[in-house]
Amino acid sequence: MRRAFLIAAFLLLPACGLHPLYGGGANSPVASALRSVEVGPIAGQAGWLVRNKLIDRLGESGEGSAVYRLDVTLDDNITAFGIRADRAATRERRTLRARYQLVSLATGEVVLDSTAGSDAGIDIVSSDYATVAAEQTALENLAEAVADQIVGRVGLYAARARHSQ
Repeated sequence: MRRAFLIAAFLLLPACGLHPLYGGGANSPVASALRSVEVGPIAGQAGWLVRNKLIDRLGESGEGSAVYRLDVTLDDNITAFGIRADRAATRERRTLRARYQLVSLATGEVVLDSTAGSDAGIDIVSSDYATVAAEQTALENLAEAVADQIVGRVGLYAARARHSQ
């Protein structure tokens, strides 16, 4: 019974309009479009981390072949909470928010304007080193999450732009 259901579901899947975003692998139109995005400079340590992760995920093909430029502005914030009786914080929340724009280099037009973000909780412990290390690890993880969100959204834009042509 379960096998029949799975076969039926598999046969109905194309009817719902779903298709793989990266169908065709590295040679797919979406992967090619992602490689044609150059990432502009992003200020600060968080910017350096996010930019490197974006370049890794986009597979930038080198200067001169770019069709789009990705401009990113970050807001990195640490907020203390969980205040003890002695007014010392016991937890922090680190948030990383990004506003990004995909700009067509041919026309200068902003073709995608959106935001991405993530947050992480950090325990404040008696060792300052351990707390700073936890904050740094949180930033690295947040940079990865934000970069993944941005690349996913740019990939969706590339797929929709290809289908609307």
